[in-house]
Amino acid sequence: MTKAVIQAVDVGSAPIDRYRDLLGAEAWNAFELGMRDFADRMRGRTLWNVNSTPRGGGVAELLAALIPYDRGAGVDERWLVIEGSPEFFAITKKIHTLLHGVAPDGSEITPVERGEYEQAMARNSAALLDQVRPGDVVLLHDPQTAGLVSPLSSRGITVIWRSHVGVDRPNAMVRNAWKFLTPYMNGASAFVFSRRAYVWDDPDGSRIHIIAPCIDPFTTKNRDLDVSETARILAAAGVLRGIDGEATFLRHDGRRGRVTHTAAIGSTPPSDARLVVQVSRWDRLKDPIGVTEAFVRHIAPRTDAWLVLAGPAVDSVDDDPEQPQILAQLQAIRDRVPRGMRERIVVAELPMQDIEENAAIVNALQRRADVVVQKSLAEGFGLTVAEAMWKGRAVVASRVGGIEDQIEDGESGVLIDDPTDLDAFGSAVVDLLHDPQRAAAFGREARLRVIREFLAPRHLMQQAQLVISVI
Repeated sequence: MTKAVIQAVDVGSAPIDRYRDLLGAEAWNAFELGMRDFADRMRGRTLWNVNSTPRGGGVAELLAALIPYDRGAGVDERWLVIEGSPEFFAITKKIHTLLHGVAPDGSEITPVERGEYEQAMARNSAALLDQVRPGDVVLLHDPQTAGLVSPLSSRGITVIWRSHVGVDRPNAMVRNAWKFLTPYMNGASAFVFSRRAYVWDDPDGSRIHIIAPCIDPFTTKNRDLDVSETARILAAAGVLRGIDGEATFLRHDGRRGRVTHTAAIGSTPPSDARLVVQVSRWDRLKDPIGVTEAFVRHIAPRTDAWLVLAGPAVDSVDDDPEQPQILAQLQAIRDRVPRGMRERIVVAELPMQDIEENAAIVNALQRRADVVVQKSLAEGFGLTVAEAMWKGRAVVASRVGGIEDQIEDGESGVLIDDPTDLDAFGSAVVDLLHDPQRAAAFGREARLRVIREFLAPRHLMQQAQLVISVI
């Protein structure tokens, strides 16, 4: 058997005292003490994170934001990415959609698919065991890594498996997916879910832990930008017509970066356009096609706004092979719209050559939006919502998954009960475009809610307490 080639991702370190002023004295003191205790207890051990992609999607962004703080606090924490064939990633994408209750081509995992999955896990576990030592702690993320639990735990390694996906009301497809995954996870010391509703029936309740995801306001994606910086970044990326001049941004390590790559885009809004923006992968569960149809039928005829659907360059995310198909369908629908309205539908493939450049463009785009939308059909948690809320944007989103945990309907945004109700979705967007004062009030409350509930220190402390409990 040939071992997989495991990729190490270097994210550096970051000082936790960035949070001193934001948290306030009492919360800061508890956070600092807790992180110091965590580092002491982990001395001589390594905390490994293992997932399936170094970029693209919420898990990679979460790891890139959080690991530097643990490292800055003195914890030896590292990030490894498993290797997979196109066939492996097609299977894990199928499992991913099944876990959201959506049937791809068949809801059963076939014997051939099972064999491909197990072969990939065997190759990757052999490679991991060359690096991970007995006594270390490994955090495995999502279905792509479930088959690594037993091989690692049987060697005296403490394993925690974390699921970032789920649905509130599981159907037969969801149960079939868990039925496939569960036998691989014997030996895990703990299971982590984003929401209590996502816990499936089999795990021992004493090993269940709930940790909601978070954002880091000091990353390139979430740093404060002024109006001029925002305009220059979007103009340099080709996403918005605007002012000339060098577009720079501050990287996570404090160095200055410059926007040098442009988005693949069909039309470009004028500098003063009102924007409705959705940022997500090209994924059927994010429903960019539904957003487009709602815009054409219910938003564009009643406003002068432009729609911007932004996602990663379609060939840049290895573990999501469906993206080209979804993007092609979206482009075909756009092409059928009458010309005048078609130009107001912007499909932007954002550059991914430099991940922090991409983050700066997303940051600027969300800040420039008049309304941010997230019309997901299903959602594990949906941190793009918290990102927009942190930036003081009014958000209209589906009442699905973790989105419901983030937005308080009518106070910090708008939730649409039925994500397929295009009329209700469109009307909510139009109402906010017609009432900018109400949109601004939602934005102010949204930012405060993120400060209270969804910043990195809360997540870091919960994870530290979990790791301490299992070692």
